[in-house]
Amino acid sequence: MGGWRQKASSRCAGSPYQERGKCGGDPMDSVISAAAQALASGDVLAALKQVALRDDPPALALRGIAMAQLGDFNRAKILLKRAAGAFRRHDAVAYARCVLAEAEIALVSRDLSGSTHAFDTAWITLATHGDAMNAAHARNLAARRLLLIGRPDEAMRALAELDIASLPPVLRASCALTIAGISIRRLKINDARAAFFDAAEAANRADIPALTAEVENASRILRTPVARAITDGVEQLVLLHDVESLLASGRLVIDACRNIVHGPGTTIRLATRPVLSALARSLGQGWPHDVPRDTLLLHAFRAKHTDESHRARLRVEIGRLRAALRPLAEINATKRGFILVPRRATSLSVLVPLVDGRNAAILALLADGESWSSSSLSVALGASPRTIQRALEQLAEQGKALPIGAGRARRWTIASVPGFPTTLLLPDVVSEH
Repeated sequence: MGGWRQKASSRCAGSPYQERGKCGGDPMDSVISAAAQALASGDVLAALKQVALRDDPPALALRGIAMAQLGDFNRAKILLKRAAGAFRRHDAVAYARCVLAEAEIALVSRDLSGSTHAFDTAWITLATHGDAMNAAHARNLAARRLLLIGRPDEAMRALAELDIASLPPVLRASCALTIAGISIRRLKINDARAAFFDAAEAANRADIPALTAEVENASRILRTPVARAITDGVEQLVLLHDVESLLASGRLVIDACRNIVHGPGTTIRLATRPVLSALARSLGQGWPHDVPRDTLLLHAFRAKHTDESHRARLRVEIGRLRAALRPLAEINATKRGFILVPRRATSLSVLVPLVDGRNAAILALLADGESWSSSSLSVALGASPRTIQRALEQLAEQGKALPIGAGRARRWTIASVPGFPTTLLLPDVVSEH
């Protein structure tokens, strides 16, 4: 749900220290306390003025957090590592806070290649030593990472043990944003709307303009078209609420955004079967008429010039699709092609992305505004690194993705694509198994 560059008010492990009034150092150090309070209130520059010339571990940690909130992640990581090295032997809580801050930087900068060990270890240490706020923050960060890699159910379980109502306003707003993201991925829009309301209320109580702006920006997804719905040949833009209503309407819905076919009481997932998904979409867009074989071959196999081997393969894949969709629809052969016949539903709709293309899922992740490494995209999408690299090179040639840096430091971001949807194209790892 955004990063430090968008929300200078975001808490990271080690930033507030209100409970102990210190950062692992002298509890009577008023300068450290003042800097920590400034960070907690979102005044990054005031915090830096307090500790800019100090090199003791507490000051290094606070400077690192301040630099992270300003977007200088490389400098922030250097400062936090120095602080963590100094804390490691004599202050387990301060060390855990530094580790958690580094883990949050990795999350915000979309470095997903590491393990979750840092989150888990920091959470256990902080919870064991009574630092309830930062322990809760660790759980929220773990949930955000799980949501980012397509595991919304696990993300919700990570937050299940938190008493969110008892948290300070800034952290309560952050947790509410995570819950809103989970609800959106589950297409429970009323729950998402309630979570955004809670986040806005908490942000107003925190009185941090950057946090209030972040909540407002995040909630715009509820008012932004996310897909095109095609029904009886008529195409229209739809909001998330419309998608939820469409899936509950009792009609047969071929969702080409998430590669599912949904009907009364049944959902069939084709995310791991792209050929079948392409055939289902083509048949759905042609309904109630049949679709010519050449059209199906073009959409499923991108075969412009077909021969008997293509037609044989089409028959095989249609057989597989017929078996997969048996609970919801029949697929009958006609003189010129095939026709889809819903079993129980009386009407059919097809959901397609606003921006179509083979690499739409990659663009959906890049559209969050952060710069991604190819390895992190591989983790988030569950694809091989080489597949992702080839896709990124194609997107760069088309002017849709922009590389930054070179070698292992290379990152990728999206070119300007107005109105590009991010929600319905994101992967759902749990649902695919």
